[in-house]
Parts: sequence; C-alpha cells; structure tokens
Amino acid sequence: MTIYYPEGLPRGRHSGRSYQLVSPLLRSDLVSGRAMQRRRFTSVPQGARINWLFNDVQGQAFEAWWRDQLKDGSQWFECPLDTPMGYMDYTCRFTDVYSGPDRVGPNLWAYSAELELRNRAAPSVGEGEFPDDIIYSELLDLTINVEWPEA
Repeated sequence: MTIYYPEGLPRGRHSGRSYQLVSPLLRSDLVSGRAMQRRRFTSVPQGARINWLFNDVQGQAFEAWWRDQLKDGSQWFECPLDTPMGYMDYTCRFTDVYSGPDRVGPNLWAYSAELELRNRAAPSVGEGEFPDDIIYSELLDLTINVEWPEA
C-alpha cells in the first residue's frame, strides 16, 4: 500500500542546502600515486533537508500521520518536492526523527527533517547523451507551441 503525504498539509520547503547525492563512485589509490575510479552503483539515493510550517491543527495532523501511517517515520511515502526536474512526487522516507515543533509565531510551528529520496532527481537515463536537447528544450517548446501556425 502506497502512503502519500497528506494533501491538506502545506508542502515542505527545501531549506536552502543542496540535495546531497550518495556517491556512486569507488576510488582505489594505486601504488604509483594515481587513482583508479569506477562506477559502483547505477541507482543511488539522494538526501534533502525539508522544512514545514504548520498551524496547531496541521502540526497535530503531521505528527499523527508520521507516528501512525509512517510507523514513526520508518516507511517510504510519496511526497511532492521541488527539484531542478520540477515540482513532482518523489518516493522518500525520513532518515531520522524530525526536529520540532519550534514556535515561530502565534499559532505557527516549524518542523524540519532530513528525507532520503529513493531515486535521485535527474533526467531519465540516456538523456545525458544529448544534453543540448535539455538545454534548448524551452526554445523548442516555444517554437512548437507559439511560433508555428496550427495545421
């Protein structure tokens, strides 16, 4: 059964730190002083520090959801996150207990947590073979949808 981040709660905001990718590389130092490097894994998790700002009721709902549905944060869930790929759902889980609640105003509470994304937020495999297609995708979209007449 897939668990979803509750729709009635505000979306989490990235805290300004970068997304932290687990290194897929294996590096071996050679006797000559050089090093040999190779890819160890093709699919690695990515971490992100996320902040939430809740009112009293939303804070109660978040804590109950975390405890009951996520079994104290141990389960994977679908959560909308903002990445360079856009705002979309990612499968993630808490790496540890959340921080907070911290009172930041009347009826406002701040929470934060480190999330582990199951798959890194990156274009599909193979799209890196033609990076110009990604770089100029907005221009192509405008050309097709604005400049070209309808048939």
